[in-house]
Amino acid sequence: MSKRDYYEVLGVSKSASADEIKKAYRRLAMKFHPDRNKDDAGDSEKKFKEAKEAYEVLKNSDKKATYDQFGHDGLRAGAGGQSGAEGFGDIFGDVFGDIFGGGRRGGGGPQVFRGADLGYELKLDLEKAVSGDTVEIDVPTQISCETCDGSGARKGSTPETCSTCGGVGQVRMQQGFFSVQQTCPACKGVGTTISDPCDDCHGRGRKRKTLTLSVKVPAGVDNGDRIRLSGEGEAGRNGGPAGDLYVELRVSKHKIFERDGANLACEVPISFATATLGGEVELPTLNGHVSLKVPAGTQSGKIFRLRGKGVITVRDSRQGDLFAQVAVETPINLTAEQEDLLEKFQTSLKTGGDKHSPRADGWLDTVKRFFDRISQ
Repeated sequence: MSKRDYYEVLGVSKSASADEIKKAYRRLAMKFHPDRNKDDAGDSEKKFKEAKEAYEVLKNSDKKATYDQFGHDGLRAGAGGQSGAEGFGDIFGDVFGDIFGGGRRGGGGPQVFRGADLGYELKLDLEKAVSGDTVEIDVPTQISCETCDGSGARKGSTPETCSTCGGVGQVRMQQGFFSVQQTCPACKGVGTTISDPCDDCHGRGRKRKTLTLSVKVPAGVDNGDRIRLSGEGEAGRNGGPAGDLYVELRVSKHKIFERDGANLACEVPISFATATLGGEVELPTLNGHVSLKVPAGTQSGKIFRLRGKGVITVRDSRQGDLFAQVAVETPINLTAEQEDLLEKFQTSLKTGGDKHSPRADGWLDTVKRFFDRISQ
């Protein structure tokens, strides 16, 4: 019986990439593995071996080129695959290594581990966030032990290669047809053991310490921005590189301004007389005071826009605007004379009708029509 086309076996086209070929084989291997098909082990094993043979050829660029040009006849006997006596554990170690812990490893000495990244929340007031600053922070971290230079072994001694894993840091466990890599239980993945630990770090190679670091905060940062300090995280193990420190900025609530990106907003209380007659009020900005001209008849809640009085952000060099919302303040604690004057003033306004209070008269008319409609 002639062999099936290898591309047909894996269900891929001739133009399929190496990743597509690998994924197709992985899917078939999982589907037809005898351990998953005990009721039909014979047929499943046959299909598994057929898929394996196709994958062994198509994953090899030289064999694939030969097969594409000459077909099965172009491959020498046995080159397209290995005999049925080969264990399934080896092929699963190649294809599924990333699932079961990292694939195959050479015996290249003990493993090194990168230090953990750290996070720090830095609180700033709005002025410092806008103008930028250099701030010193205290960060608790793990540093390399100076006494043993991070080895964990007492001075004059050295760590020994782990006898369980041979220094690899992982052991391979055979479970039926599967070959699974696991972290070495003896050395916890380090690849070495310490018989004479350092008195200072007790064999860990690292110590806990609080470091004082200088953080340069660029001008225009905002709430939630992060600054990365490379290599300022925890020290690595076995000579591995240190992690990074991520400083997350939290801008405190301001007593006057609210910030929205490059724009600022604030509320400005003005007197009843200023709102009525018009005038000028002094308005604060982050760069000093400016004068805001309030036209006569200004209503409470009106927003004035002052262009270029906002801030510059780290992402945009254009300066934002300041939005000032006026709030007409109602006088309190009046004297009898002031109350009498206001009553006379109110009486004089009524003679003008909606000339003086167009919104109030209009609103009253709307309310009257509403109640007339619902009473019908």
